[in-house]
Amino acid sequence: MVGEDLFSLQGMVALVVGGTGGIGSAISLGFARFGADVAVAGRSRERGPKVMGQIQALGRRAMFVSVEVQDKESVEAMVEIVLSEFGRIHILVNCAGINRRIEAENLAEEDWDLVVDTNLKGTFLACQAVGRHMIEHGGGKIINISSIRAELGMSAGYTPYCASKAGVNMFTKQLANEWAKFGINVNAIAPGWTRTDIIRPLLERGDFEPRLKERTPLGRLAEPDDIAGAAIFLASSASDFVTGHILTVDGGLVNVQ
Repeated sequence: MVGEDLFSLQGMVALVVGGTGGIGSAISLGFARFGADVAVAGRSRERGPKVMGQIQALGRRAMFVSVEVQDKESVEAMVEIVLSEFGRIHILVNCAGINRRIEAENLAEEDWDLVVDTNLKGTFLACQAVGRHMIEHGGGKIINISSIRAELGMSAGYTPYCASKAGVNMFTKQLANEWAKFGINVNAIAPGWTRTDIIRPLLERGDFEPRLKERTPLGRLAEPDDIAGAAIFLASSASDFVTGHILTVDGGLVNVQ
């Protein structure tokens, strides 16, 4: 039944892995505004406490946990720390991501491994560690952050990034199928070009943003809050019958390629 609390996250605990970045911090704050307590996990010991403070200023409980997403022991320790503080994880967001912008013919094996292990293996490790808890406690919501680059190739320098995000999409669909019986919804968000620090060097090129706006039907880049809105939907009861879905948030860019 549709009600005014359809998007409420009151009483829920969210773990946002990669929650110190532009998109991750917007999702963390968005969850807090809709009532969730939030554990922010990431590598930045500078940005982490700042995001935590912003969540607390909204009247919600918050904590920061340092994690290396490619490392199984680090991920499992992260989950244990969050559970010891909050007792439950209802929502997991996997937002940690990286790229090494090097042409494929010059890409070192260690650079490939770093990108794929962060973007794909890290997503798997967090899903596995939190999923075991969700299975034990009767369900939850998992949201993986993919990219439109899972579907669209790009100029040189994005080979491992595109491959890893395509892997995230298929992993999301498979996990949704496996874990539906446990009451776990598994979905992904595929952002288009989003105004974050990662693309700031490109935006500083005078011709880049106008050309991108021209190619995008809605005529602008995404803002981090655009991605947060999609995450709030997928975390809330509004999406209880949605699983295995890749939600593209790109202003229509993919549709015109």
